[in-house]
Amino acid sequence: MIEFDFGAVLAEWPLLLRGLAWTVGLTVIAVPLGLLIATLGAWARACGSTALRRGVGVYVELLRNTPFIVQLFFVFFGLPALGVKLSPEAASLIAMTLNLGAYGTEILRAGIQAAPKGQWEAAQSLALGPTQVFTRVILPPAFKRVWPAMTSQIVIVMLGTAVCGQISTEELSYAANLIHSRNFRAFEATFVALAIYLALSLITRRLLLWAGPKWFFGSGRRP
Repeated sequence: MIEFDFGAVLAEWPLLLRGLAWTVGLTVIAVPLGLLIATLGAWARACGSTALRRGVGVYVELLRNTPFIVQLFFVFFGLPALGVKLSPEAASLIAMTLNLGAYGTEILRAGIQAAPKGQWEAAQSLALGPTQVFTRVILPPAFKRVWPAMTSQIVIVMLGTAVCGQISTEELSYAANLIHSRNFRAFEATFVALAIYLALSLITRRLLLWAGPKWFFGSGRRP
């Protein structure tokens, strides 16, 4: 009869807590930076010059059509060849931010393209500058339209931190593997990690869907 010993895994709670803290911390920093890149990228794709649109398009297609783990390895193992040596945590943060920025650019661009043409014309008739039209009139409703999709992408990026353990970033999956190597309780260690990831994803999704319309869009209604 198979006997499980979750106590041996839970006894390593400081490791699990440290891994959870790294997972949350990387996500909390990467998300606003990624959204900033997404906003700039969406503006460039919608309003920029031809050269700028093409440049951003290359960035978006490069990141969207290559595996995240390869992007992570390029930042951590490839950039030192160019003289840029990063810690595992810094490399993870950069890779997560660029990845979210690329996907977020396309998500937000879809929201901008859905804006009625009359909305652009009405804003321009008020003598607003191009930047004011974009940031004050077009961007808030665009974010509101795509926020559920953007929330899903943020959760995907957060779960992607599990890959960052491959370069020794001490996130949650790294902690689970370390506990497994110590007590050989692979099932229990990975089960506990799965349960934590599941809880973290559900909480993050609900929190973002609640906080987005309430705090970011100036409306108490959900998108």
